[in-house]
Amino acid sequence: MQALNTYPIAELKLIYQLLHARLPEQPDLMDSQLLQDLQRFLQQRAGEDGVDVSRHGEWAHWLADNGTL
Repeated sequence: MQALNTYPIAELKLIYQLLHARLPEQPDLMDSQLLQDLQRFLQQRAGEDGVDVSRHGEWAHWLADNGTL
């Protein structure tokens, strides 16, 4: 198994967005350790890019900027 930091960030952003979008239909995802770890990792990376993740708009904009896979 690879660590999260070995995957392309664009791929991780896309996977996070897809899982997060499914929360209303799949509420058990809220308790998913994988989803929480992925969110924490992405928020750390966003912070390194100068994003204030406490500001939803900045966080959402950073997530939406997927670049290419």
